[in-house]
Amino acid sequence: MTPFRVGLTGGIAAGKSTVAAWLREAGFTVIDADRIVANLYRPGGDGAALVARLFGPSFLTGAEGVHHQHLATRVFRDAVAREQLESAIHPLVKREFEAIARDASEIVVLEAPLLVEAGFAPDFDLVVTVEATPETRIRRAVERGLTPDEARKRFSAQTDETNRCAAAQMVLRNDGSLDDLHSQVESLVEEIRRRAEDA
Repeated sequence: MTPFRVGLTGGIAAGKSTVAAWLREAGFTVIDADRIVANLYRPGGDGAALVARLFGPSFLTGAEGVHHQHLATRVFRDAVAREQLESAIHPLVKREFEAIARDASEIVVLEAPLLVEAGFAPDFDLVVTVEATPETRIRRAVERGLTPDEARKRFSAQTDETNRCAAAQMVLRNDGSLDDLHSQVESLVEEIRRRAEDA
């Protein structure tokens, strides 16, 4: 049986990971695209080989894994480099997700900040985005250790909220309390189960 697929995306620091954790607690299989990338970037991984091919061996550590800080500095300052990396890594992420999803339970969720940008949205039965105002997101990003300028650069690496909302069937707003967000997630869980049963 093919699992019901949910694509979960959202603006950086909007609360997507919190929603993903609650969906996992609800019993859904949740796959983190960032963790897939981290595995691809490990020594000997296809992602590490890809980075070395695109940008040179100086972007690998001595153990041949990707030097994450060097790579992040490069791609968040250079839009062309970022586009090169994303266009090359996204097919690998999709391949890994498909392999995991085949063995998933009835409902599988891919948590991916670049779900829309990667062109993945049409592959899902339901796309959900978590959104918050830029001011709220910057404040949260700074609380995590980024400077306001670093936060804005990372925001600019994503498509804007309008495009994410256009691709999504459901939008969760996270400018209020955690209780408010949790209430929205409870409704989302019910909706996902209803749609999965009808699929």
